[in-house]
Amino acid sequence: MKLVCSQAELNASLQLVSRAVAGRPTHPVLANVLLTADAGTGRLSLTGYDLSLGIQTSLAASVQTSGAITLPARLFGEIVARMPADSPISLSCAEASEQVELTSASGSYQMRGMPADDFPELPLAQSSTPIRLDPDVLVRGLRATLFASSGDEAKQLLTGVHLGLDEQRLECAATDGHRLAVLRLENSAEGEGAVDVTVPARSLRELERLLSGRGGAEAVSLFCDRGQVVFQWADQVLTSRSLDGTYPNYRQLIPDSFVRTLTIDRRGLVSALERVAVLADQHNNVVKLSSDPAHGQLAISADAQDVGSGSESLAAEITGDAIQIAFNVRYVLDGLKAMTSERVELRCNAPTTPVVLAPHDDPAFTYLVMPVQIRQ
Repeated sequence: MKLVCSQAELNASLQLVSRAVAGRPTHPVLANVLLTADAGTGRLSLTGYDLSLGIQTSLAASVQTSGAITLPARLFGEIVARMPADSPISLSCAEASEQVELTSASGSYQMRGMPADDFPELPLAQSSTPIRLDPDVLVRGLRATLFASSGDEAKQLLTGVHLGLDEQRLECAATDGHRLAVLRLENSAEGEGAVDVTVPARSLRELERLLSGRGGAEAVSLFCDRGQVVFQWADQVLTSRSLDGTYPNYRQLIPDSFVRTLTIDRRGLVSALERVAVLADQHNNVVKLSSDPAHGQLAISADAQDVGSGSESLAAEITGDAIQIAFNVRYVLDGLKAMTSERVELRCNAPTTPVVLAPHDDPAFTYLVMPVQIRQ
């Protein structure tokens, strides 16, 4: 293998794929990045794969001799990152050798790699008919739901985001058992077929990061087959295992109707909750919301035993009787920060039943949160 490429492009590509390199590898080669140079296409492909998440990208290179090798991701990345950005990097490796020489204007480095044949094969698209997704729609769906997935590995299925999609619509949903975020969006990219799959949140966070930093608006092709999902666009591929099992029927958790609705300025509510949260965090993260329909006011309070207490008051449009209801303040703030609307609606029935927070002007997003029971 022999090639010359840009330091900046190689460095950026290495940073991307290194996110899929195993931190505690079960096999030494999983700590490596796979490099594949192709003289025919003039591309250098880089792959990181920890057997659950795989990321592949490629960059333009002047390839004199095709070939493939794996190199230790961390060491290779640190050397490349420190090389001069204005000098091209040349990579050479003799056939059947595992010794790679890296040369730039500042000097040369030798590294010992491992054979490309030892690297596990990345599960790539098997089915011939992908579902096409609008990347902006996908990014929006992930941003609105990822935060609500569970971090508890014992709740395996809930550590992912459920993607339900067909050629017209994409629905993203995530729940940790205490709150639920659902976003339904129109998918403008053309494609056929339907998918119902739950993908680990870790994989989707990387997908959201990659798509947010992309250039251009090329559609994302989604392939789903035999416990694997593959997202493909431009010169990048992200593969992930899917989570086994039937995702909870979250739609039946959302009440059909509500007897109380409070409409509030979202930014004002976020600011008030963040101030009161300073005290709530001292004790149990619980804040109380009390509505006063007669005066059009919503009171927010926290009482941290032996520390202090605090309260704020906000103007609100209120329908229904007065109510006092308590929440984990972090759950409420997470949901409000996932919205962009000026005003939000808080819809509820009783102090112990699920509450829905939703943008006043956008029926596509629903955020359900369970209240905390408080002793009166």
